[in-house]
Amino acid sequence: MLNNHNEPIVDAQCEVVRKAGDVEPFPSGKITYLAPLPLPTAMPPYGPHIGAFNDGYMDFGLGSLEVFPWQLIIGGTTAGTFIVLVLFPLFTGLLGILFGYGNEAIWESMVGVFEVALENELISSPLILLICLGVWHHAHNKRATLIPTRFNRQRREVCFMPEGAIEPVFVPWESLSAWIIEAKGATQFGIHRQYGMGIGFYQGETLISQEFQCAGLELAISHWEAIRGYMEYEVNDLKSIQDLQDLQGPDDPPHEGLHTFRNARARMHQQIRDGRRSRLSGFFWYLYHVMTLWTIPNRLVEWEVRRLERIGKQALPEVMRAWSEPLPKEQWAKPSEELLRLSEQVRRMHKRQPHRPITQIFAEVCRRG
Repeated sequence: MLNNHNEPIVDAQCEVVRKAGDVEPFPSGKITYLAPLPLPTAMPPYGPHIGAFNDGYMDFGLGSLEVFPWQLIIGGTTAGTFIVLVLFPLFTGLLGILFGYGNEAIWESMVGVFEVALENELISSPLILLICLGVWHHAHNKRATLIPTRFNRQRREVCFMPEGAIEPVFVPWESLSAWIIEAKGATQFGIHRQYGMGIGFYQGETLISQEFQCAGLELAISHWEAIRGYMEYEVNDLKSIQDLQDLQGPDDPPHEGLHTFRNARARMHQQIRDGRRSRLSGFFWYLYHVMTLWTIPNRLVEWEVRRLERIGKQALPEVMRAWSEPLPKEQWAKPSEELLRLSEQVRRMHKRQPHRPITQIFAEVCRRG
């Protein structure tokens, strides 16, 4: 989930109008602005934080639900139980063989270890499972009450619901600020680098923003490119910016579920037939899913998706629901002439200088006007 900030700023900062390509240094790094205006970055779009997605609007901030957290909860508990109840006694028997004990002594030691392990597992496994479910329940309830930032490309507007606000705030798309953060610091383990991406706008003297960490600078730009591409009708399906493993068919829903399990299994068998994957790898694929209780995590994700869709629609303010309704095509907002002109200049310059950082191109294009 994203970090939401409502930060007061001083008057001097309010007077500075940042543009794409501007750089703002701070003691441990710098902030580089990607918008306004939302110019093309030439980076592949990637949108893990994107949720609802259709022809009219896109939700940003929560992301799609995944199977892996459920596999971690279930698989962690079952794997731990298997290790304690099966592997520990076997390991005890192996030690008995190595030290030359008799068969009866080895068997008694294995049974003894199993009985002690079973007694402890009857307490610890349910407790661990309850703790994991408690963490999931907290995150699920938080997700159900949060109102994501919504991008409406037909109106070319962005809807924010600031923390503590009663009514949403609507911001013109081309006035939205976006930035990437680069920071580094020294620790006992060496130089530690951090990257992040943020979007926001100024409301009076307050910066309303959302920020999140990224694994790298290029990835941070790709997150922004997914948003920009959607608003400029260059990204028209969620699969192209989220399903990097290509586990969703043309008619499958955009979220993970039973369909992704079936598609992954079918692809695994096809890879074995083609010789691109070994049968041992297939065995471990089945072992992993048996340990995570087969398709139960996928079914739980589908249940969670249905529940959040029902709750989320009820949690949205009425004015936001009305604003999200589709418009007739003749009423769709158009990009400004300035954005079209500068975007074309960015594309031409990047074509001539493909290895030059895109932020430097932004700065030069905006300086020329």
